[in-house]
Order: sequence, then structure tokens, then C-alpha cells
Amino acid sequence: MELTLDRLSKQFGEKIAVDRVSATLTPGVYGLLGANGAGKTTLMRMLCDVLRPTSGQIALNGRSVRALGAEYRSHLGYLPQDFGYYPEFTALDFMGYMAALKGIPASVSRRRSLELLDAVGLRDMAKRRIKTFSGGMKQRLGIAQAMLNQPGILVLDEPTAGLDPKERVRFRNLIASFAQDKIVILSTHIVSDVESIADEVIVMRAGSFIMRGHPETIVSALEGKVWECVADTREAAALESRFIVANAHYTPDGRNALRVIADRCPTPSATPLRPTLEDVYLHVFRDEL
Repeated sequence: MELTLDRLSKQFGEKIAVDRVSATLTPGVYGLLGANGAGKTTLMRMLCDVLRPTSGQIALNGRSVRALGAEYRSHLGYLPQDFGYYPEFTALDFMGYMAALKGIPASVSRRRSLELLDAVGLRDMAKRRIKTFSGGMKQRLGIAQAMLNQPGILVLDEPTAGLDPKERVRFRNLIASFAQDKIVILSTHIVSDVESIADEVIVMRAGSFIMRGHPETIVSALEGKVWECVADTREAAALESRFIVANAHYTPDGRNALRVIADRCPTPSATPLRPTLEDVYLHVFRDEL
């Protein structure tokens, strides 16, 4: 399976939300990173045929998705940032309803629904009404419904929002097992999730792709630019005014230990640290934070 984006653009009035992006996606997990307003959700909605591009095209295995129509959509699983549900439905009723909308036969629907509810840790909640669910439980239900039709292309917009650390680990394991022969595209502000499961990271800014590569390759661009500085309160304030500070905590002796991102050694006593994808994110979007 191959999904091709060819100079894809979307404009709303004078605002260009997505600006001539091109990529070829094959099975694997793609982590889409970008600040709010970068164009991630607009791009995902075009990939799911919810929005029509202003220009450019999307093709599946060389055929335009506009021409494929319903055939293309049958390959899709989609979890939007805010997915709709009926609060009076039980989880199992909702899954059955979504299965019917996706054209899944009734003979398959219940078994598939229960399998997925089990996979996301909701099997025991199958007959509870959705209105009684926590935010994290609703998000897990959203992930389950997106996978009902065993899609070849799974698009997840902020899938880990509202999940606690244990639920996020379950999600990462689920996606890793699911993505062996499928294209998974996910956006999230929890950078550690992307770092853990993405085969390729795509960094998006102002509607364009500005960085692409394996997480380790992306992170290596910041090698030699992340430091730990231990300073008193006055020195710490000076460092924070000059550099990006990714993290800060107090040492046992009451001083400040800062994780500083700087092109060159910020203080004579600074020690180098191994960069992370979060450091890259902070560095790239420093003007937008």
C-alpha cells in the first residue's frame, strides 16, 4: 500500500493552512508534530476525504482518492480530535452503530467490537453508557471505533489526549502491533509518544513539512546543543532570559538544575546532555511557545 501526497494545499480565504506538501507514505507509523495552527488537523481531514484540497492531490496506489471515492474511504480509520458519540449508547451499542455505518456485516460486527473493546481495556465496560465514561475511556472508545474495519490507513488526531500513562503504554503497544502492514498517521502534543512508536517523524510548521526522518535522525540534529547548567537563582534567571530552558528542578543544596538548549556551551560549568525529540520540538517552535 502506498499513499502519495502531491503538492497538496488547502487555503481558507487569505489563510494558507497547508502549503504544497508532498510525501510518499508506505506501511509504518508516522508521527506528525507541530504547534497549534501548523496545519496538522487540516492535513488529516484532507487525508480522510473530509476536506477537499484547494490544489494538489492524494493518490492511493497511484489512483486519485477523488476517483476512488467510497473505495478509498473503505480503507480508512479515523479518530478526529473531537469525535462524536451518543451519550445514551452503551460502548457495545456505539461500536455496533459505527460498524453498520462502515458496512461491516452484523455477523462480524459483535465479535470484532468485543475484540477491540478488549484491546483498549473496555471489555468490562461494554454494556455501560458512554455518558458515564471518563475522558480517557471515551478516547479509548474512539481509538477502538477507528479500527473497526481493519483499515489499511489509520489517521489519529491527538489520540493520547486524556489518557493516563498506563493507558498511553497500552495505546503504543496496540499501534505497534497494528501497524506492521498498515499506514498509521498520528499527531500528538505528547512528544514522548511519537518518539516511542514512530518509524518516521514529520515536523510541520506554517502548513509545510520542515523536517522528516527517523526519530533518532531528527534528534541527532540537536547533538551538542543540549546542556545541564547548575546555577543559583540569579544565574538561572539570566540563562532563562537568553536560552530555551526545557526543564528545571532544585538540587539538594537548593540550587537550580536547568536543561538548556543552546547552540554553544552556555556556561563554563555546563555539561552536555543527550537530546530528545522534545528538545527538538522546543528548539524548532521556540518562537511560538
